[in-house]
Amino acid sequence: MINQPSGELYIVATPIGNLDDITHRALNTLKSVDFIAAEDTRHSARLLQHFNITTAMIAYHEHSDTKRLQKICQLLTSGKSVALISDAGTPLISDPGFQLVKTVREQGINVVPIPGVCAMVAALSVAGLPSDRFVFEGFMPAKKNARCQYLQALSHEERTIIFYESSHRILASVSDMRDILGDTRRAVIARELTKTFETVLEGDLQTLVDKLTADSNQQRGEFVVMVSGYKKADEFSSITEPVSHMMTTLLEELPIKKASAMCAKLTGLNKRDLYQWALAQKDS
Repeated sequence: MINQPSGELYIVATPIGNLDDITHRALNTLKSVDFIAAEDTRHSARLLQHFNITTAMIAYHEHSDTKRLQKICQLLTSGKSVALISDAGTPLISDPGFQLVKTVREQGINVVPIPGVCAMVAALSVAGLPSDRFVFEGFMPAKKNARCQYLQALSHEERTIIFYESSHRILASVSDMRDILGDTRRAVIARELTKTFETVLEGDLQTLVDKLTADSNQQRGEFVVMVSGYKKADEFSSITEPVSHMMTTLLEELPIKKASAMCAKLTGLNKRDLYQWALAQKDS
């Protein structure tokens, strides 16, 4: 008896807004596979209809049980090909699919990436923040206490930190970032990327909180929030011994924010650098 060759699982990136961002390879893959495993079949139906793709869909999402996973594996082992897509962007990046890919690979079935749009990569490319080293944290905890503890654990992360956030929590989350990471920490918010109301806001965290508060429209949509990394104390070459002495004296009487502002006014140095220096001294 000849064994039936296994099919292949394709991980297909789809647009996050602008449908023109889909690749030719993605379209050809979605048209040629036997089944498309979609996070939300109703949502993905609009994408497929737009491109006249009639491939059958099956649901696979974060609440799918083991039976659904086994069903997809059975299709693959029987020689059928399956494309996994999420609602938008690259599957598995803050979207379901990890367990499926892990199981499929363990069974010796080939998994093929079909690269394309990824919101965090698109945002980082235009942020103007260091991009040689970064860490992607996805969505933070929804509850304030848990979120603050989460941010506290990241307070000394030296790489650029990337988060996803929803419209319901964007103001609260950025406010917590300001309180935990420092109001002068530089950050960028990319909103509704590739869509009609695409916006990129930049500044320190206090400035971004002010912008979000002043314009409720900036609290709508889907967000990528990028925060510059923590600076070590020895990286502040502009903080000379006299400036260090001045800051130390001011910090004996004033909060870090006020001491940094006053020292910046007296010395002409960057308030953000003075603030970060003070944080570094406090934690050293």
